[in-house]
Amino acid sequence: MKREALQEIKRLFSLAEKVFDENPERAHRYVYIARRIGMKANVSIPRELRRKFCRKCLHFLKPGKNCQVRIHKHRVIYKCLDCGNVMRFVVRR
Repeated sequence: MKREALQEIKRLFSLAEKVFDENPERAHRYVYIARRIGMKANVSIPRELRRKFCRKCLHFLKPGKNCQVRIHKHRVIYKCLDCGNVMRFVVRR
């Protein structure tokens, strides 16, 4: 069941990426559904997908559209332009 849930989460994130330009609200809804599936099946969202949504407002983030990306002192800084939340990720060598 966990493997199927993980596949569904990945599928929803790919759909969100495709749909974002035409309908951002639908992309945000796909992220919301993916998180719900993950919580229900007790599956963590993979690291590369965790960086694609805001943890505060749960919106899908697309750099240049609703997300600002900066690099500062071995960190990648994502700023959600919808809610203003700042997320910092350490870059490892």
